[in-house]
Amino acid sequence: MQKNLSISLVASFLIATNLFSAENLETITVTSATKSEQSIKDVTSNVEVITKEEIEEKHFTSVPEALNTLAGISFVSNGGLGNSTSLYLRGMDSKRVLVLIDGIKYQDPSNTSGAALEHLMINDIERIEVIKGAQSGIWGADASAGVINIITSSAKKGFHGNASVEMGSFQTKKYGMTVSNKTDNYDIGLSANRVLTDGFSSQVPYGENPDEYVKNGYRNTTVNLKGGYNLTDSDRISANYNHINSLSQYDGNTGNETKRSDNESNLYSLAYNKIYESHDIKLKYDISKFDKEQLEATKSSEVKNYNGQTTSIELTDKISYLDNDNVVIGVNKEKTEVDYIKGNNDKNDSETKNKSIFLTNTNTFERLVLTESLRRDDYSSFGSKNTGKIGAKYSINEDLSFSTNYGTAYNAPNLIQSLNPWGISNPNLEPEKVKSFDVSSTYKDFTLTYFKNKVDNLINWQSSKYQNIAGTSTIEGYESKYSKMIIEDLLINLNYTHLSAKNSKEEDLARRPKNQIGFGVDYYGISKLHFNVNGKYIGDRYDKDNKTGAETGNYTIWNSVINYDINKTYKAYLKVDNIFDKYYQTVDGYATAERSAYIGLKASF
Repeated sequence: MQKNLSISLVASFLIATNLFSAENLETITVTSATKSEQSIKDVTSNVEVITKEEIEEKHFTSVPEALNTLAGISFVSNGGLGNSTSLYLRGMDSKRVLVLIDGIKYQDPSNTSGAALEHLMINDIERIEVIKGAQSGIWGADASAGVINIITSSAKKGFHGNASVEMGSFQTKKYGMTVSNKTDNYDIGLSANRVLTDGFSSQVPYGENPDEYVKNGYRNTTVNLKGGYNLTDSDRISANYNHINSLSQYDGNTGNETKRSDNESNLYSLAYNKIYESHDIKLKYDISKFDKEQLEATKSSEVKNYNGQTTSIELTDKISYLDNDNVVIGVNKEKTEVDYIKGNNDKNDSETKNKSIFLTNTNTFERLVLTESLRRDDYSSFGSKNTGKIGAKYSINEDLSFSTNYGTAYNAPNLIQSLNPWGISNPNLEPEKVKSFDVSSTYKDFTLTYFKNKVDNLINWQSSKYQNIAGTSTIEGYESKYSKMIIEDLLINLNYTHLSAKNSKEEDLARRPKNQIGFGVDYYGISKLHFNVNGKYIGDRYDKDNKTGAETGNYTIWNSVINYDINKTYKAYLKVDNIFDKYYQTVDGYATAERSAYIGLKASF
C-alpha cells in the first residue's frame, strides 16, 4: 500500500490538470462572494472557478464530475450516473453547501442531503463558482461550508447555436443543443441536454463483477431558458427558467430488486435591475420547486411522493462610494414548504418562513482589500440568527499576497428531517452553529491555504430520529495548488488536500479522505489537437466513523481526453475514463464505473 501511495504521489507531482491559468485571473469575475460582480483578484474568500473552456475541453457529463477536479472537494456515490451522490467540501457534507443555478436556490427542502447533485448535468454552463468557507453572513442558512453557483451562458451579440452528440460505454447517449440571439434591445437563449444510459448495477458486494447483476439505467432531460429586455440604458428586466426531469433506477433491499424514482425540479426567476448614479438596484423573485415519486412504493409505510418548494423575494442595492469601494444592502423574504405522501395516502406537511436583512461592505485600496458582512435572519420555526464574516487580502507585490477570512454560520434543520417519514418526528431540532477560519498565501503560481471549521449542535440520525448532538466537531486541514505553463503549449497543475475531520468524541468522520491529490496535463502544441490526461488520488478513507467499516480509499483514477478541431464548424473528441480499469468503491457495497470510452461531435454556427 505504501509503495502504491509513493508512486501516486510522484506521478501526481509530474502531471496536473488546470482550472484556469494565473494569467487569466485579471479577466475572471465572480458574483457569489458578495452577491455582486467583482474581479476574482479582489475577493478575499477562497474561490475556485471552472470556466467554460475547461468544461468544453474535458467534456464533463455532470457537475459533480467537474467539481471533483477541485482541491478540497471529494464525492461518494451509491452507484453510477443518477444515483445518490454526496459532496464533501473541506470535509463538510452536501447539506451544508448552498447550491445555486444562476443565483436561484437548488436546495431541495424535501431531500435530507440538500441539493440533489446527481441530477445536475452539464448544460450550456458559462462557469461554476465555488466559494469556500462559511458564507451565511452573505447567503444565510445552508451556506455554512460554502457556496456553489452554476452560471449558465448568456446570449452573445448576433444569432448563434450549436448541436452535439456523444456515444459510448454502458450504451450511453448524450445529445445537446443551444440557440441564442442578442440585439441592442433584448437577448434570449435556449439550451437542452438529454442523457441516456443503461448504466451498471449499483449495489454490488466488494470484489464482485457488476456485470453479473441487473443494470441500473438513468435518463435525464435538462432545459434552460434565459433572456432579458433593456427598457432603457439603465433599466432591464430578465427571466430565467431551469427544468430538470430524470428517471433513476436503483437497487432495492432484496436480491436483484430494481426500483425507480421519477424526479423533477423547476427553477423560476424574474428580476428588474436599475442603475441610477451610484446605485445598482435589483428586485428579484425566485421559485424553486421539487417533486419526487418513488414508482414502486406501494406499502402503506413507504413514502411514494416528496414535494418541496422555496419561494423568495429579494431587494438589493449596490452603492458605490469613494473611488473603489461599495456596499451591498439587501432584504429578503422567503417561504419554504415540504409535504410527503405514503403508500396509504397519508399526507404530512410543514412550512417555515424567514425574513432577513444583510449588508456587505468592500474597500479596495492599492494593495489591500477588506470585506465585512453582517446578516440577520428571523425564522418562524426557531427564532432569530445573526451571522457575519470578515476578510482581508494584502498584496505585498505582484507575486506575493496573503488573505484571511473568519465567518460565523448556521445550518438550519431541513424540514424533511423534522418531519422524518422514516422514523420519529422531531419538531424541536435546532440549527447547527459553525465557526470558520482560513488563511492563504499565494506566491506566483503556488497557493497554500489552512482552514478550520468548528460545528456545534450537529444534526445527526440517532435512535430513529434526527436530533442535535452535544459537543463540537472540528474539521481542519490545508490545501495547496500549483499551476504553471512550464514550456510553451504545456500546462500543468497540482492540487493537494490534507484533512482531519473529528466528531465531538475525537473520532474520525466517515467517508472523508485524509489525503487527496488532483493531477493532469494539457498539451496544445500540435495544430488542431489538444491532449489532456487527468486524475485523482484518494488516500485513507473509511465507510463509517472512527475508522470502522470498509476501507474505501487508497486508489488512483486516470482519465484522458483528445480534442480535434476538424474545422471552424465541427469539433470531435475521444474521452476515456478510468484508463487502467481500477476496481474501487466510494461507498461500501456500491459499484463504480470500470474503464469506459466515449466519442463525441459538436457543430457550431
